[in-house]
Amino acid sequence: MYQIGEALIGNGNELAHIDLVIGDKNGPVGTAFVNNMSNLSLGHTPLLSVIRPNLMTKPATLIVPKVTVRDLDDANKIFGPAQTAVGRAVADAVEEGILPAEEAEKMVLIISVFIHPEASDFRKIYQYNYGATKLALKRAMEGYPSVNKVLAEKDRGAHPVMGFKVNRLWSPPYLQVALDLDNMQDMERIIDSLPDRERILIEAGTPLVKKFGVGIVSKIRELKKDAFIIADLKTLDVGRIEVKMAADETADAVAISGLGTQESIEKAIHEAQKQGIYSILDMMNVDNFTEKLENLNFKPDIVLLHRNVDLETLKSERGEEQADMTEWGNINQIKEIIGKNGRVAVAGGIVPKKMDQALDSGADVIVVGRYIIGSRDVRRAAEDFLEKMPQDPDTMRLALDEDESI
Repeated sequence: MYQIGEALIGNGNELAHIDLVIGDKNGPVGTAFVNNMSNLSLGHTPLLSVIRPNLMTKPATLIVPKVTVRDLDDANKIFGPAQTAVGRAVADAVEEGILPAEEAEKMVLIISVFIHPEASDFRKIYQYNYGATKLALKRAMEGYPSVNKVLAEKDRGAHPVMGFKVNRLWSPPYLQVALDLDNMQDMERIIDSLPDRERILIEAGTPLVKKFGVGIVSKIRELKKDAFIIADLKTLDVGRIEVKMAADETADAVAISGLGTQESIEKAIHEAQKQGIYSILDMMNVDNFTEKLENLNFKPDIVLLHRNVDLETLKSERGEEQADMTEWGNINQIKEIIGKNGRVAVAGGIVPKKMDQALDSGADVIVVGRYIIGSRDVRRAAEDFLEKMPQDPDTMRLALDEDESI
């Protein structure tokens, strides 16, 4: 047996975070158990879990403090409420059948315990650590979470300690507001006026980037901490350097020009992958963009299409099939090329009455510039588009929704 579990319960300085492993005495967990007991580390001395003095738990359980124990006050929190909480949680887990009683002499547990240096309420320390230990044990024995659960949550979860949320484009459609401006005051006014919606993406347009430099992304971040920000660099060359510059300024995505060479595009996309941000391949003025996409070894995360009346006319003249064509080309074909997680954005004078056509065609991101940034009522103009989109993905999700099914 080799099971791993984790749980976080509580709030404030008394918050409890438990990591644990369960395994056989004669296996790797048993070896780690003995090694931890015999290789002491200053401030992180492991201790056996006990129900009370002179009564250790079964299975034998080793508690390892995550935070350095600096003095006797810190030690009292570990040796008092935390040790008792872990011991009783393990015993109750055996009694309740979470841990098999018949295997109690064969198993060992290693449990890492977090105690904040400023935690002071011993009852809360006990309560939170008891609950977190019990939950972590249950999760470990049930193999929670499943891989499917992780994949479903990876782009929507937020860590409470971070203080901000990293937005991922996991539930389209989205409205991308293109700030094609050269005036800082106008930019600030527009951003301040936009609705606070998860479906809004903010684009630092090429004019902004050219006038104020890529550092404009950080300025936008100051105004909208949790926004998804796109740096429209239209990178043609030295893509690695430009993408890294944008990532250093906290951009979530970078626009690369599809007019670049295959080598230049691939280097830029590769750098975006390395930096953990989205790559957007802008197909403006690219003649045969499907062929260009097919030839790329590294596919972009998002393909940006502009209205392409000329392509439609050309296909008509050739007598080619147009059933799947839209103003922006065959979006379904593009999605097949870039893969199931790829997104397609559309742009080009889009107004609210064009929204249904864009969404029905399979577009994931609707890029709008002048209609919003040129409006006297920026909020209302943005809402003209948003009202045609679903609610934000997590609007109906309870803050304390349980992960485990009951």
